[in-house]
Amino acid sequence: MSRPPTSQPRVLIASAITALVLLVLPMAGMLQRVPWSTLLNRLGDSAVTDALRVSLIVSLWSAVLCAVLGLPLAWFLARVEMPGKHVFRAVVLLPMVLPPVVAGTALLFALGRRGLVGQWLDRWFGITLPFTTAGAVVAATFVALPFFVTTVESGLRQHGESLDEAAAAAGAGPMSTFVHVTIPSIRSAIGAGAALSWARALGEFGATVTFAGNLGGRTRTLPLATFLALENDPGSALAISVLLMAISLMVLVALRGRWVMR
Repeated sequence: MSRPPTSQPRVLIASAITALVLLVLPMAGMLQRVPWSTLLNRLGDSAVTDALRVSLIVSLWSAVLCAVLGLPLAWFLARVEMPGKHVFRAVVLLPMVLPPVVAGTALLFALGRRGLVGQWLDRWFGITLPFTTAGAVVAATFVALPFFVTTVESGLRQHGESLDEAAAAAGAGPMSTFVHVTIPSIRSAIGAGAALSWARALGEFGATVTFAGNLGGRTRTLPLATFLALENDPGSALAISVLLMAISLMVLVALRGRWVMR
């Protein structure tokens, strides 16, 4: 016997539509002001292409660092049991909710020339991170890393430990099991995490401008170029905004909700 269709609460539907309008309206307002006829010319401007080059360098290096550092961290959170791990996880995810300017300030006082660690980097190795491209990479990685970690940790938990235990029972060592069993089984989660962290690094603004500055050709990424263009060339700011929005949308569509479903 078929079940009658469940009626949907109208109040919830109305609230959902209101929320959707709230999300779509600002983007629609921006799109209707974009100078479409000169869009390609504005995106081909030297200032924009320089910012695009810096953004690609920073975001790609950040995505690599997120994968290299985030994979073991996600494994640790998913597999290792210890007292107070929920606090440890909260610290790992803190940059996701931390105000970007606060993140940049924290980086400055930790890795600046007079910072907690930065003073020793400068004194012992001659490494200075603030107001450099490397500093922009560090800032982007700081805010993007939690996106990779939380996505891959979810994949590890969904994967479970049965295959790892079977590999161990067959005589495989821990590192061999991790490389040849664990990583292949969560490659979709790794791909989703890498895409999300790259998109987040590409759109980073507050931590970058606070820690790495806004230097053309070195630390001025597309979001910073957008903010700068708003003062004297709103058309170019809109063109860059459309480019960033299109990239972000393509990443989310390509993921097809995998990171949410996990």
